[in-house]
Order: sequence, then C-alpha cells, then structure tokens
Amino acid sequence: MCGIAGFTRFFNPFGDQSTLEKMGHVIRHRGPDARGIYLNDNVGLCHQRLSIIDLSSSGNQPMFSQDNNYSIVFNGEIYNFPELRKELQAKGYTFSSHTDTEVILGLYQEYGAECISRLNGMFAIALWDNIKKELFLARDRIGKKPLYYYSDGQDIVFASEIKAILQVDNIPREIQLDALYDYFTYQYIPDPKTIFKNIHKLKPGCWMIVSRDGIKEKQYWDVSFKDVSARSQQETSEKLLNQLRESTQRRMISDVPLGAFLSGGVDSSAVVGLMAENSSKPVTTCSIGFDSKKYDEVQYAKLIAGKFSTDHHELTVKENVAAHIEDIVSYFDEPFADPSLIPTYYVSKLARQEVTVAIAGDGGDENFAGYEKYSVDNFENRLRNLFPAFIRNTLFQPMAQLLSTQNNVLFRKGCTLLDTLSKTPEHGFFLSNSFCTDKLWDQLANQQLKTNLQDYHPSAITESYYHQADTDDHLSKILYTDIKTYLPGDILVKVDRMSMANSLEVRAPILDYNIVEYAAQIPPNLKLHHGEKKYILKESFKAMLPSDILYRKKMGFSVPLADWFRTEIKDFAETKLFQADSGLANYFQIKELKNIWETHQAGNRDYSTILWSCLMFELWFQEYMQ
Repeated sequence: MCGIAGFTRFFNPFGDQSTLEKMGHVIRHRGPDARGIYLNDNVGLCHQRLSIIDLSSSGNQPMFSQDNNYSIVFNGEIYNFPELRKELQAKGYTFSSHTDTEVILGLYQEYGAECISRLNGMFAIALWDNIKKELFLARDRIGKKPLYYYSDGQDIVFASEIKAILQVDNIPREIQLDALYDYFTYQYIPDPKTIFKNIHKLKPGCWMIVSRDGIKEKQYWDVSFKDVSARSQQETSEKLLNQLRESTQRRMISDVPLGAFLSGGVDSSAVVGLMAENSSKPVTTCSIGFDSKKYDEVQYAKLIAGKFSTDHHELTVKENVAAHIEDIVSYFDEPFADPSLIPTYYVSKLARQEVTVAIAGDGGDENFAGYEKYSVDNFENRLRNLFPAFIRNTLFQPMAQLLSTQNNVLFRKGCTLLDTLSKTPEHGFFLSNSFCTDKLWDQLANQQLKTNLQDYHPSAITESYYHQADTDDHLSKILYTDIKTYLPGDILVKVDRMSMANSLEVRAPILDYNIVEYAAQIPPNLKLHHGEKKYILKESFKAMLPSDILYRKKMGFSVPLADWFRTEIKDFAETKLFQADSGLANYFQIKELKNIWETHQAGNRDYSTILWSCLMFELWFQEYMQ
C-alpha cells in the first residue's frame, strides 16, 4: 500500500524534481518506508512506499523493466500475482524481485493496456511506456484505491490524493458548484467529480492513456445483474462460502503483521472466522466503542473474539474528539461528511499499533442488501405499485404538503412516505440516499447559489445509474447504483483515508470482483428474503457464527452525533460555523443555519446530519481555500 503522484509534460512544464519531492512529502503518511522519483523530458513519477510484500529495497518504486522501456508507480495489492508470475515465466520473463509490481510490468509488456483485466486486487497504477511515449493510468474495478487527476487539456497531473496535485504551481482552486450540491445531498462527492473544477477522479473499472495525441479513457469492467443463477439455495450458499474462503485466504499473504477489524457485525465476524480457519496462530482483532451503549458494539466483538480465540484489542473513545477533528478531517482533500470516519480513524489507529495490514468486512451490505434502506425502499416500491400513477401524482403530494406543516414525528414520517410514493422508483431511491431535502436546501442556499444551479439536481446521478443497470428488478437496480456510487464514493474513501492516515493497509475479501460478480447473479429474493437482509450471506455462515450475531439488529459504525453537537463538540462547532470569515457564508444563509442550530440545541428536532455536513465543509474550506 502506497501513495503515487506525477505528471506529464509533453506541452507544459508542470514541474521538476523538487515538485515531485513536494508531492511525495504531503502523502508520505500513505507510505513512510521509502520514496522514489523518476523524471524525464515527458513524465515525472513519484512513489511513497508502505512495505508489505518483499520488504527489501528491490521492491522500491518507481520500478523499471529490465530493458528500461517501462517504469511504474503502483498503489495497492495484486492477490493473484503468484499465478501471473508463473504464467509470465513460462513465456520467458525473468524477475529480480518477489513483488506484484514487477509482475504488472511484465503483463503490460505482454498484453498492453488489456493486461489490467487479468489483475485481481486493489490498485491505482501509473505506468510510463517509453517506446510509445504514453502514460497509462488505471484504477481497480470496485474503486478501493483512489486516483485523482488534473488536466489542462494537454497534460495531466495525477496523485493518490488531491493535496499532492495542489503542490504543482498554478493549479486553480475553484469550487465546482454542482459538486458542492452533490456533497450536501450525499455527504460525499460521487465520481468522477471532485470539489475542484478541472480535478477529477478516474472512475473505478477504468483506464486512461495520456500522450501527445490527447487523453483516451476506457471502461474495462462493469458488474452485470442480467443473468440470474438457477442454482438451488444450498448450492448458492455453498459456492458463496467457498469463494469467500478463497478470497480471504488470498488476502492473508503478507510479509508484515496482519490482523482484522472486528465490529461484531455479520461481515467482520465472518471474515474473522474465515481468517481463524486459515491461521496457525490467533488472529489479531481490533474493535472500538463509545461510552453510549446505543452506539457501542464491543460486547458483540468480544463474543466473536472469544469464539475464535483471537488476540483481541479494544478501545473506548473517550478522548476529546473536538480536539482531534481538524487533524482527522485534514486527510480528506474535499468535503466528506460520513460521521463514521471518526470510529474508522480510531480503529485504524488502534490496529496500526499491532499490525501493518488489516482485513475488513466492507462490501457485504452493498452486495447482499444489508442496509435498512434497501428493505424500506423495497417495501415502498411495493406500495407504489399498488396505486395508479395519476393517484400518486395528484393526491399524495398535496397530502404530504399538508402533513409537513405539523410538528409531530409521526406526521413527518407520513409526509416522507407520501412524498416518496408520489415519485418514480429511481427518484424514491434517491430520496433514500439523500441527506439534505429540497426543502432544507432551499432554506439554506443563498440566492446566488440557487441561480447558478437552477438547471442542476443531484438526483441525476442516482437516476442515471439506476437506468444503467442491465436488469428490470428494482432491488438489483438500487444495489447496482450503490456499487457504482455510495461504495466507491463514501465507504471506500473513508476506509482508504483513515487507514492511510495511520499508514495501515486494509483489505476487503467480500469486495473481490469474483464475489461481486457472483453476488450479482444471485436471485434478489435470496438477498432480501421476507424482510431478512443479507439472507444468503447469513445462510452461508450459519454453521460458523452465533445467531446473536447473525440476526441481531444492524447497528452500523455510528457515532452519537446528535448528542455531540449539544455537548462534546458544541463550542468547537459553533465557533467554526459562525465565524465572521466562514466559507459557508459564501453559499448559505447563515441566519437560516443559526435557526437550525438553535432548534437542534433546544432538542426540538435532530439536525445533526446537516450540521455535521456544514462543519465538515467549513473545516475543509479553512484548510484548502483560505
């Protein structure tokens, strides 16, 4: 696991060796073990190394082919590299290291850009082809590893994190207003946009070639829900378990200490169980909790730790969170408001004290319908289908408007349901994914911002992916949408930044692309089965995990946010949100934000979500725009 950065300079001298050194310096947390730089007339490459496989200097990057025609910087892990290495050796290739990086070089020499479809792993790759004079960039299928780039239309600057791109002189820092709207709607900014104009994310499952002839981008992978398997439930369950065993085993290859995140939920517990099967010594597990029992899962983590006799470590977060928020948030180079970033940071910090690699359970919810929103949305869609469109369009919306005037929790829920039912299925799912309603946005956004965005609405992102899915099944469509948006834009960004902030590599067996493709073929009714979420995944682990783990109510990696705004972070947040030179004042009506703040403080309504989004934006603005 590492950090990469660089630029082309076919037409514009974006930088020199000192620029590359600065780019590497600001992402050294991603790879503190070594730095390497390569510079020629056409390209500059920089690499920060976190040593995982082949700890010797032979694994340092940039790495060069034996004929020096190809050079690479690479962030990630390739889990099938031993097989690929043997394949290349049979073709006459020789290797001077034991790294997966050198295998990628050989594959590119043999297959060109198409080599990327042969890799099983998480990766962001920058490879300079000195024969063709072109830079090849690629990102893994699911989007576990980040890759950002700035383009002036001729050359590009790229990096694992935006902060490295901003080390290059004259990169403009102008806010992309539709991305700002996306952020407050989703709590993150979906690919390929970033908060900055002209800085983009290379989308998951895509590669790009940059040369004097221009920039070419291609999608090399997508997940299909078209072909539904006819296997029996038992066959489906057994194959899924076998695939997860193989995927977990692959991710346990390491030349440094390895452990696991353990929340006590189904996914992390299953991964720990599979690791225990494949380990000759106790698995190192790490958990964190909070003083509030409502948000504390430590008891369930202890249950699993005891069952599998792990070397268990736990931490209850009692630190002054307000004193650390600014430092933690600084690792996100654009606004990011998923509050579970806080526990993810602390569990990464705890794990790094014991191991260099942690295995996590990410991906179970998106692949197997584990979130509550899926069952709610599925129920709402069944209700929607009971009523003709003209009734929903003419009656439900006025009824929702009437209920919205009542200050009562049940009325507000009724208003939300009627409003959702009056919409199309894809827009209904957008509302399930949205953290800022149109009404709240209209209340907060100033007139200039509304005018600039009058032709844009963030729902277009959700609805576009919903229609892109190659299936007519509603549940499959919304799972596809989240796999393309929420998973890479929120979950994987959070895990990457918070683990890398602590120089920790995190691997996710459930996000092996073979499992993602297999899960897409499983009939929807085996994922959400009579209201039971992740049904087939739970069936697969029935013999391994206690029922207290399999069938308890999902808690999620949550924090007591509403309480924090009234106690723990109240003074800090109030100072940041309402300071005279706040960034929010450029876009929001601060008087309206104060009204929301006061309503939350009085306990009349919970506005912690929008307040947290505002606080995260303000902290980002102060760090990057002032």
